[in-house]
Amino acid sequence: GASVEDVAEAHKADLETQGRYGVRYLRYWVDEGAGRIFCLVEADSAEDARTVHREAHGLVADEIYAVSEHT
Repeated sequence: GASVEDVAEAHKADLETQGRYGVRYLRYWVDEGAGRIFCLVEADSAEDARTVHREAHGLVADEIYAVSEHT
């Protein structure tokens, strides 16, 4: 049940925290109706990404998927 405004504030907190863990939160998407939030993040590990979220605002992902970019 997070609003777009709530997620924007959480993302700002991620950006302020990410440098301590070598993580880069790049983008996010919000579907308020479905109550879903998706984040694109570069991190050495899923745990590093979780740590930033936990420390920055306390919200943690239900699932994290590792993907690689191909052109």
